[in-house]
Order: sequence, then C-alpha cells, then structure tokens
Amino acid sequence: MRMKYFTYEEFDSPDVQGSGQLMNEELLSMLEVARKNYGKPIVINSGYRTEAHNEKVGGTSKSSHLKGLAADIACTTSSERFELIKVLIKLGFNRIGVGGTFIHVDIDKAKSPNVMWTY
Repeated sequence: MRMKYFTYEEFDSPDVQGSGQLMNEELLSMLEVARKNYGKPIVINSGYRTEAHNEKVGGTSKSSHLKGLAADIACTTSSERFELIKVLIKLGFNRIGVGGTFIHVDIDKAKSPNVMWTY
C-alpha cells in the first residue's frame, strides 16, 4: 500500500526494524483518511508491537497491536483530542481508548465494537 501521510517505519515495533509492514492495510487506509480530514500532522506513538515490546510497555496479552490492528496517536491537548476523536468517529473507528497523551484506535473485529475507554 502506498501512503501519502505516513511511512511503514512509523508503525515499527522499536525492537524489530521493518515490522510496520505487518500493519493491517484497512487500518492504515483509515488513518490516511483521518490525517487528510484532520488537516494537521498525526504522530504515531505505537503501531505494530512484538510480544517482547508489548510486555515491556505493559500492553495486555490480547493487545490488538500484536496483530497490527491498532495504533496509538500522540495527542496532548483537550482541543486536539476533541477534534481528532470527532474525525476518527466520523470515519468509522468504533474502538477508541483515550489517554492523557495519546488516543488508541483499533479495528479488531474479535473485540466489542462501539466502545470508548480511558487509561
């Protein structure tokens, strides 16, 4: 998949160069449209994770990051958070986690849809 706003490297697990290639293409496509509609840069904090890196950062054993189905987007202000979540929901993201410095999105169909949680 050719991307305009992101590179696969942005989604790499820090311990395995090139692992961003394991990201789900539907998710990447949705994030591309989100970036276009948001109109500002989107920084990816976490994309694909190896089991070792997931454990190191305290991810759950069933983390969608392990399957390339999730991304954490850097977001630090309440106004950015509001605008970005509005764009994400409009695009069809229905699994959103909100942290103090990031927003988690995933498209893991094995998990409950239409949920939003906080960290």
